[in-house]
Amino acid sequence: MEPAEEVCLELTDNSTTERSAIHFFRLRGLRDPDAQAARLAEQFIKQNRALMSLLDVRMERDYDGNDVRLMIQAGAAIGAIPLISPTSARPDFGLVVQPRFPWAGIGPMLAEMGWRVSPTPLRLPLLRRSERRVPIWVLCFMILARLKALLDSLDRRFELASEIRSAPRGRVHWPEYATRNLPRAGFLSLPCTFPDLRDDRLLKGAVRHSVERQLRALETQKEHGAFVHRLIEFAQQLLWRVQMVPAYVPSPTTLAQWFRRPLRAEQFINGLQAIEWTAEERGLAGVSDLEGIPWTMPMDKFFEAWVETVVRVVAQWTGGQMKVGRKRETTRPINWSPSYLGSQKSLVPDIWLEWDSATLIVDAKYKRHWEELQQHSWLRLEEDLREQHRNDLLQVLAYANLARTSTVIVCLVYPCSAENWDSLRERGRLIHRAQLAVGSRALHIWLTAVPMATPAERVAVPLADEVRKTIAGTPY
Repeated sequence: MEPAEEVCLELTDNSTTERSAIHFFRLRGLRDPDAQAARLAEQFIKQNRALMSLLDVRMERDYDGNDVRLMIQAGAAIGAIPLISPTSARPDFGLVVQPRFPWAGIGPMLAEMGWRVSPTPLRLPLLRRSERRVPIWVLCFMILARLKALLDSLDRRFELASEIRSAPRGRVHWPEYATRNLPRAGFLSLPCTFPDLRDDRLLKGAVRHSVERQLRALETQKEHGAFVHRLIEFAQQLLWRVQMVPAYVPSPTTLAQWFRRPLRAEQFINGLQAIEWTAEERGLAGVSDLEGIPWTMPMDKFFEAWVETVVRVVAQWTGGQMKVGRKRETTRPINWSPSYLGSQKSLVPDIWLEWDSATLIVDAKYKRHWEELQQHSWLRLEEDLREQHRNDLLQVLAYANLARTSTVIVCLVYPCSAENWDSLRERGRLIHRAQLAVGSRALHIWLTAVPMATPAERVAVPLADEVRKTIAGTPY
């Protein structure tokens, strides 16, 4: 079997890597490999540009004088997708973007913020390889969530039912009654056939089979933490809803018939896919040795949801009123005149926390800026990184104009490791501060980091303390 690195391009989010096009396309033995590699690389990039955009990945071709290189830059999404081969026009290659913070920490975070953001399967051809390093519970949650939506959307329908009843209903089978039941004194045992409004028993049986399979898989994952136990409880709740029907393993023919049903809602199709994945034992796609499901998860949305979870704790402890951009609660429209000449139509801060005399505006940025600022001085940072940070700062300063309180705090939040966060907190460098006087208002600018894989309440403690000091007017 060929090694995984020969068919997959792999990197972590918000990183760059490069690969030799000659090696990747296996052109080393050709007489003029550079020219052929350049042509294949250009075709490869054009064919897969739309696919790579699903993972926020950009690719360019470069020549360093010795070799044709594929320059790959990942953004803030993780996942795995197939890539079309320029020689066979089939999805023979793959692209895998791993999270730079380990899955062992991401799992508890997903559970603590209520699974608001989770991996999403993509309707693309299966990859040649599945990701065994992605924990089983990731796919289990995706499948269980789809099965719940399927059960919630199932329509009841009329089916012909045959039962022995004490009173006539529908068509009574009199010959059977006269020859079988009467001689045995079964005077009130009437064999009847009648239309009955009931749930689709076979489909519910397939749901039960799928849930039981996922439960067995989750039982092997208990060592990953309490969040797996929550998933097990979720699966048991679904199993209780289908306990009245026997488990049923659908054949490919039966699944095909279900997929062809008219008036299929999205929840129905997604649920059938979950049943199919369970029956065929599919895994999430990546760099192992089984066919896998293409998937993606936007880490910027994931981080925004995590920061929202932390700030919600701060709001509870300080009595602030919280609004979030995710629910469009912070949207402020921009009215252009005439309207058709305008560009951006609104400002939408991620998180808005307000008290009687102060406002905290938080913007979560899933970037490497905090790590770079800790390792290098501002003047030593690359110009592109400095420009991005300037744009982030100008964005939150624009949000500050929307506040009406006398004290305004704008805060840029970046991710960091738990170890880095602990070190910064011990040294008193967790929050970088600046202050501006804008008329009669005091504008505070904060740069801070929120760790991954650390309980939200622990992260909220220093933030809540700083908020109280600032509202009370305590000098730093």
